[in-house]
Amino acid sequence: MATQADMKKAMTTAAQTGADQAKKIMEDGATQARATMEKSMEAAHKATADMMKVAEDAVEFSRGNLEAMTKASQAYVTGVQDLSRQTMAMFQTMSEQAMEGMKTLSSAKSLKEAADFQASFAKASLERAMNDGVKLQETALKVAETSIEPIAARMTAAMEKMGKPLAA
Repeated sequence: MATQADMKKAMTTAAQTGADQAKKIMEDGATQARATMEKSMEAAHKATADMMKVAEDAVEFSRGNLEAMTKASQAYVTGVQDLSRQTMAMFQTMSEQAMEGMKTLSSAKSLKEAADFQASFAKASLERAMNDGVKLQETALKVAETSIEPIAARMTAAMEKMGKPLAA
C-alpha cells in the first residue's frame, strides 16, 4: 500500500504539474494578448494615418478650389472693368459724333443738303453702333471664358479625383 509519504509526494508532484500548466497557460495567454494588442495598435495607427492623409488631401483640394475662385473673381472684375471702359469710350465717341453731326446739320445750306447729311449720318451711326456692339459682345464672351476657366479646371480635377479609388 501507498504510504503517506508516497501520497504526499504524488500530491506535491500533481500540484507542481498543475501549477506549471497554469503558469504556461497564463504566459501563453499573456503572449497572445500582447500580440493581439500590438496588432490592434498597428491597425489603429494605420487607420489614423490614413484618416490624416484623407484630411490633408481634402484641405489641399479645398485650398485649390479657393484659389480657383479667387482667380475667377479677379478675371471677372478685370474683364468687367475693361468692358465698362470700352462701353464708356463708345458712348463718348457717339456723343462727340452726335455733336459734330448737329453742328454740320445746323450749317446746312438747303433742305436737300440737310436730308442727305441726315441719311449718311444715320447710316454711319448705325454701322458704328453695330460694330461697337459686336466688339462689346466679343469682350463679354472673352470675360466669361476667362472667368470660368479656373473653375472649369477645378471641376476637371474634382472629376479625376472622384474617378480614383480612395486608397490611391
